[in-house]
Amino acid sequence: MKRIALFLVTNLAVLAVLAVTSRLLGVDRFLTHNGLDLPALFAFAAVFGMGGAFISLAISRWMAKRATGARVIDTPANATERWLVDTVARQAQQAGLPMPEVAIFPSPQPNAFATGPSRSRALVAVSTGLLEHMDRREVEAVLAHEVSHIANGDMVTLTLIQGVVNTFVIALSRIAGYAVDRALAGGQEREAEAAPGAAYWVTSLVCELLFGIVATLVVMAFSRRREFRADAGGAQLAGREAMIAALERLRAVQEPQPLPAALNAFGILGGRGWTRLFLSHPPLEQRIAALRQRA
Repeated sequence: MKRIALFLVTNLAVLAVLAVTSRLLGVDRFLTHNGLDLPALFAFAAVFGMGGAFISLAISRWMAKRATGARVIDTPANATERWLVDTVARQAQQAGLPMPEVAIFPSPQPNAFATGPSRSRALVAVSTGLLEHMDRREVEAVLAHEVSHIANGDMVTLTLIQGVVNTFVIALSRIAGYAVDRALAGGQEREAEAAPGAAYWVTSLVCELLFGIVATLVVMAFSRRREFRADAGGAQLAGREAMIAALERLRAVQEPQPLPAALNAFGILGGRGWTRLFLSHPPLEQRIAALRQRA
């Protein structure tokens, strides 16, 4: 309950910041007597689309720790924690990265994720279940997969894509809402600026939901391609057979527990949906097959 409240409060705070920003920039007044001010509309959409995505990225480490209950290993308390820190440090050096934070989060299922606003301010976290169910060779491969996500700049790239599609979803849904509102009004002018009818709001909301589904397909398609690159990077850092063994172990897990939605795309396992088009990760069988085909 506490984590849900934190998520809601954080998102409301982000929306408030974006609303104030759009008001200060004057881009929230895109409905005028002369129709839609398209430059203002796209500026408004960019504030919410790109701005929301980058604010989420900026606070991603903070949110990840609180959403999962992760504990950063500042001073290793035992041999396992020391090995985790040393392994990530070695892999980060191999990948030409600054040392990321290393954390452990409580979860009975094997999982891991990487997040952070940049390559120099990243976090790699593993679940307690991962340490319990995998041997060190397999854990090392999972860590290498997450370090490869950081080295590839996947967090920033995915944020850019998410921001762009969000911008178009917001703008196009309001264009559709305005077109329907004007059609139903018979082309009559409104007496006051920014006073659309009910049709505008209903159509904008429906279109935003529908366009959002299409946008999700685009983002998830990129996310699945990213996983193959991270697997290949993990194979280079930890060895191909070790990476395959880790994925095989994950495949053997029954009913895996997904990460919070905001982190799902950056995990080793990811969630499962009713159709593969909405999955952030390719099926494990495809990932294993791709690694076996590599020279």
